[in-house]
Amino acid sequence: MASVKEMRVRIAAVKSTQKITKAMQMVAAAKLRRAQSNAENARPYATRMATVIASLAAGMSGAADAPLLLAGNGQDKRHLIVVATSDRGLAGGFNSSVVRAARERIGSLLGEGKDVKVITIGRKGRDQLRRTHGRHLIESYELGVKAATLALVRPIAEKIIDMYTKGEVDVVTLISSRFKSVVTQTPTARQLIPVVVDAEDAKSTAFYDYEPDEATILETLLPQNIAVQILTALLENQAGFYASQMTAMDNATRNAGDLIKALTIQMNRTRQAQITKELIEIISGAAAV
Repeated sequence: MASVKEMRVRIAAVKSTQKITKAMQMVAAAKLRRAQSNAENARPYATRMATVIASLAAGMSGAADAPLLLAGNGQDKRHLIVVATSDRGLAGGFNSSVVRAARERIGSLLGEGKDVKVITIGRKGRDQLRRTHGRHLIESYELGVKAATLALVRPIAEKIIDMYTKGEVDVVTLISSRFKSVVTQTPTARQLIPVVVDAEDAKSTAFYDYEPDEATILETLLPQNIAVQILTALLENQAGFYASQMTAMDNATRNAGDLIKALTIQMNRTRQAQITKELIEIISGAAAV
């Protein structure tokens, strides 16, 4: 059994850890408000862009006139999976849930005999996927501590588009986390290339006339849309990360408090046992005299 001194040292160590987790919880809570606002503000722009693309696609005269990013190359053999996680951990199962969804998707494609390539955004996704699918990993990007911007995602979007136009991949899918609430973040897969057009959006906006023609506008808009979709996913990821970290650090702080209480009770019992033992020895010695 540990001595009273050893228990005091352990209690002091747990208290120090508790202060760190409490501070991290407060920092995550403060950053969550801005990250959540950024994610919610980005959604309308991405949604409206998808609506405009659906309208333009509905006005195309035929598949032969459609840009490559919209119509696709007619093949489904080579897949590129873009996995977006965070650079940091201590956020519960946030990163693991995204990586798990990516592994399931990769495993399903490999089981169908597809060729799979992987690009990761965020160190945690890279480190976890490298252990199981290292031979499929072709590129990795880091986010840093600042919020994602178009300047950050444009090189990623250009890399993806370049691979597609060169015929290296046929389908591009982005796997990230969608922020729903502080306690709920859902791994989501969305197809970036070929662009998926919502039929309802196409029906509701197909009556518009565009100048210049739809194909010319789409040639400019589709690459921008890929960058916007990636940016939106990263902003959603950031909000989900801070929410998960806040929850994880709150749980860690509570667990530290429970452990301190348990150790304090154990220390008091040990000290009382030592005092009782010493009293018995003194009384026994006095009786022997």
